Amino acid sequence: TTKKQGEELSTFTLEYTVHFHTGIGCSLSVEYSFTPEAYIKAIEICEQANMEVIIIDSISHCWDELLDFHSKLVGNSFTNWAKVTPRQKSFVDKILQSSAHIIATMRTKQDYVLNQKDGKYVPEKVGLKAVQRDGVDYEFTLVFDIDIKHYVVSSKDRTSLFMGKPEFIINESTGRKILEWCNKGEAHAGAKESIRNLINNCKTVQELLILYQQNPIYQNEFRSVFEQKKAQLFTITNPQNFNPNEQFNYN
Repeated sequence: TTKKQGEELSTFTLEYTVHFHTGIGCSLSVEYSFTPEAYIKAIEICEQANMEVIIIDSISHCWDELLDFHSKLVGNSFTNWAKVTPRQKSFVDKILQSSAHIIATMRTKQDYVLNQKDGKYVPEKVGLKAVQRDGVDYEFTLVFDIDIKHYVVSSKDRTSLFMGKPEFIINESTGRKILEWCNKGEAHAGAKESIRNLINNCKTVQELLILYQQNPIYQNEFRSVFEQKKAQLFTITNPQNFNPNEQFNYN
């Protein structure tokens, strides 16, 4: 996105241990690791440095790392996903709950298709699917699909700025539009929707408590939603001892 006066931007990639300076903001060198924990650590470092925009290039390596980890686990392949999914979820939640704006890139699986040109069929290289867990693109406010010629179309857009528009090349004007949308308060509404979805997706009271503690700015506004979800979880996990009048202690 376009930087406004005083806004700090950081770019990091875990693909290499040596980074180049981009000319805008800062670059971050992180220990060579593609684990979700390494990505989370890098985001936290940027947040502690008061970076307002973080660009992660790319998050595909994290999924590759988790697939490799899963392939090395012994035992039942299906049940072993219980050791993988929480790590992936923690990473995605960190992106969604970050105090900074986050832009993330993903590689796509490449293939060739035949397109007709001047009466002949010419093979063209295309990206078919993002290299990350299925559905991760739905977690983002805005998703651009970029082709080999750098033209983009929006495949998911909560801002309604680019959905259904002809393909174009991203430029400074694109960033300005996104920044203006963020500053109008509509982004806050999107963040509220994300928090509500995260609450509804909690599977345990402990998970709900962690979510509550990680989002102090929404604690008062969403107190009743947290309480309702807590009651639902208690009813499911311990129906005999559940007291609907008992207040849950979040402190």
